[in-house]
Amino acid sequence: MLSLPAFRLFLIVMAVVAVAVFVSLFFVDAGYGKFYRPKWGPSVDNRLGWTLMEAPVFIAMLLLWWYSDRRTDTTRLVFLLLFEIHYFHRSFLFPWQIRGRSRMPLSIIMMGALFNSLNALMQGGWIFYLSPADMYPVSWLTSLPFLAGTALFFFGMSVNIGSDSIIRNLRQPGDTAHYLPKGRMFTYVTSANYFGEFVEWVGFAILTWSWSGAVFALWTFANLAPRASRIHDMYEKEFPDEFDPKKTKRMIPFIF
Repeated sequence: MLSLPAFRLFLIVMAVVAVAVFVSLFFVDAGYGKFYRPKWGPSVDNRLGWTLMEAPVFIAMLLLWWYSDRRTDTTRLVFLLLFEIHYFHRSFLFPWQIRGRSRMPLSIIMMGALFNSLNALMQGGWIFYLSPADMYPVSWLTSLPFLAGTALFFFGMSVNIGSDSIIRNLRQPGDTAHYLPKGRMFTYVTSANYFGEFVEWVGFAILTWSWSGAVFALWTFANLAPRASRIHDMYEKEFPDEFDPKKTKRMIPFIF
C-alpha cells in the first residue's frame, strides 16, 4: 500500500486527470450505448462488456478489505457494504437487464476497468489502510456526516435504478423507435440516471468524510456530465415538440 504522502499525490493526480477527461469528453463521445461506433475497435455484447468493466472494482474492494487488519471494524465494514451494494448491482444485475443488443468496444471496457481498479485503490486504500485508526469509531454511524451522506447515497441509488428502469422500458420487444424518457427525475433532467449516480457518490464522500470519496464524486461528474450534455442536445433535435430545453436541464436539476 502507498504511504500517506504518496496516496495524497495519487489523489491529486486523479483529480487533475478527471478535469482533463471532463474537457476531452466534450469533443469525443465515449463509444458505448447511444454513441457506440465501430471505429472504437473490437467489441463484445453490451451486457458482457458492462460486467467485465464493473466487476473489477467489486472484486478489488473485497480483496483490499480482506487483507486489511481492519476488516472487522464495524464502521469500515458498513462503508464496504454500501460501496459493494452499488457495484454488485452495477456488475451483475444491471447489465443483464439490458434489453437491446448493442455492443461495447473492448477499448472502453479496458479503460473503464482500469479506472475502476484505481478507484478501488482510492476508496479501499483510504478506508482500510491509510485513514487514522480512530477516525471511524462506531459512534460515527450516528454522526451527521454519516446520516446525511447515507440518505443522499440511497436517494441517489433509488433515482439511478428507477431512471434506468424507465429507459429500459421505453420500447416494447421488437420496437426500434426512439422515445423521450419522462416522469420522475426526467421531469427535471434528461439524464436522470446520471444525476442519481452522481448523488450516490457525493453521499459516499460525505458519509466517509474523505478526499478519496470527493475525488470519486469529481470523476463521476467529469465522466457523465459531458455525456449528459450530448444527450440533452440530441433530445432537443429529436423531440422538438415534446422537449423544453429551458425547463429540463442536462444532469443537475435547475442548474446544469
